[in-house]
Amino acid sequence: MIERNRELDTVLRLLRRCPVVAITGARQVGKTTLARQIAQRWKTPAAFFDLEDPQDLARLADPMLVLGDLRGLVIVDEIQRRPELFPALRVLADRPRTPARFLVLSSASPDLLRQGSESLAGRIMYHELGGFSLDEVGLKHHPRLWLRGGFPRSYLAASDSGSFQWRRGFVRTFLERDLPQLGISISAVALRRFWTMLAHYHGQIWNSSEFGRSFGVADTTVRSYLDRLTGALVVRQLTPWIENVGKRQVKSPKVYIADSGLMHALLDVRTCRDLERHPKVGASWEGFAIGQVARHLQAADEECFFWATHGGAELDLLIVRGRTRWGFEIKRTTTPSITPSMRSALDTLRLKRLYVIYAGQHTFDLARNIRAVPLPRLTEGLD
Repeated sequence: MIERNRELDTVLRLLRRCPVVAITGARQVGKTTLARQIAQRWKTPAAFFDLEDPQDLARLADPMLVLGDLRGLVIVDEIQRRPELFPALRVLADRPRTPARFLVLSSASPDLLRQGSESLAGRIMYHELGGFSLDEVGLKHHPRLWLRGGFPRSYLAASDSGSFQWRRGFVRTFLERDLPQLGISISAVALRRFWTMLAHYHGQIWNSSEFGRSFGVADTTVRSYLDRLTGALVVRQLTPWIENVGKRQVKSPKVYIADSGLMHALLDVRTCRDLERHPKVGASWEGFAIGQVARHLQAADEECFFWATHGGAELDLLIVRGRTRWGFEIKRTTTPSITPSMRSALDTLRLKRLYVIYAGQHTFDLARNIRAVPLPRLTEGLD
């Protein structure tokens, strides 16, 4: 079993600060396992409700009656199935010296969950749980994590074949069962075709017109498909950064399949050898590296951007935290070098430092404020 101590400590810290904490994450990413580990750390017994269990669903028909007398930690799994619970949680959270802490788990994104939990404004904090990271599995296992992705059952499978079959089954179940449960009523066949097309488009700037023509539907329809998969946390949209400079800048997001293993399943990539020979190997490595950098720095989605101009200057990842900006250029090469685009980004965006994440072995400075860091040594090279 792989320990997720940083995730565990983060959620425990949030629970000490706030009466309601939501863990969001894609299906099967490990939310329930993490919640049970948190319950084991809690000083008193925890109450657990799984809203996919018909009995628990029935028990919460009158939430005030059932939850009102509980003390300690109360866990509600898959709360997006019963958004009407949020007003009850507000009342319970507002009690003087409230005797309970509520940990709710959701397979919907924080943005979607906030739409149902508006009544909890000021009373709820969010933590998004991703799959396993390099920090958790160990840097020497990065090829396996890249190929299989971070879903626990995929990464821990006994073989690459078993991992691939699990991911294939996940895609099918996700489209046929999980999305309808999130209220998304789109044909599974159409959405699978769209998701597969996105895998081929991974790392590119979104173009609604291009997708609309391919599908023979309106631009707004394909945009809604993209937003639904983003809301279900299986696709990531990287927001463009717009700087107040005299250059025409890209204003559409970049799109990535959120998990490298799912991307490879959609592309029928089964082994490391398949991956090395695939035309999307570079794009796959870029998306994987961006995700690992963001996870290592605990950068929230609203802190992560890319930057590009129509003149060709670009930066793969920009992390903005307060007044500080860090840039990251992803290069799947063993011999990184400085490009005019890097210097443009460093000066134009006023970066504290620009890191070149590459596929070699050693960390070294390329120039003042530009450092080359191998992806397998990520934790050692960032400061």
